[in-house]
Amino acid sequence: MPAFATAFDLDGTLIDNNAYHILAWQEFYRKRGRELSTEDYLINFNGRTMPDVIKYVFQKNDMTKEDIERCTNEKESLYRELYAPHIEPVKGLLPLLELLHQNNIPMVIATSGIEANIEFMFSHIPIRRYFKKVIKGTDITFGKPHPEMYLLAARELGLPAEKCIAFEDATVGIRSASDAGMKVVAVSTTHSEEELSGADMIVKDFEGINIEILKGLFDK
Repeated sequence: MPAFATAFDLDGTLIDNNAYHILAWQEFYRKRGRELSTEDYLINFNGRTMPDVIKYVFQKNDMTKEDIERCTNEKESLYRELYAPHIEPVKGLLPLLELLHQNNIPMVIATSGIEANIEFMFSHIPIRRYFKKVIKGTDITFGKPHPEMYLLAARELGLPAEKCIAFEDATVGIRSASDAGMKVVAVSTTHSEEELSGADMIVKDFEGINIEILKGLFDK
């Protein structure tokens, strides 16, 4: 049995892309004669499922599935167009994934992102082979900060949540993983260290993380 297992958020964790999501949402708003602040995005958008976000944008809980899908496709197409020339993994990610793989540590991705964006990431950063499963927003009923995403991740990993580590960048993700029972390593790509204080460990990127450091989280 592995010593532990790992679940990686995608946006802001595997790739430092939140600035491009913000730019895409701001363009989406501008087309409708509105403005979106970075603060509003960080508080009300980051880590949540797209249907929840779209309903928040329009302040309507009774939007049709077709309207949600149309708005999602428009915004995410803008995001991919803006980010494609710049996409790269967070520093130290590739060596960490290989290290975990060599030590037989199971890995999944747990993301609220949509299928097209997940495939977009894999097409530019070929890391699919490391992960047992990609858990998406369509696989869950409740988005982060509800713990459902990480409870499902633990089941896919085959270990109790208490033996799993989540890598996150967002406050809602930290709460989701912590409430599921996981240890949390927060990457400070999106939020300040102060905002990420609910995590068990805070790093600026993945450089220098090794198996012993990760095992030590369970001693706290």
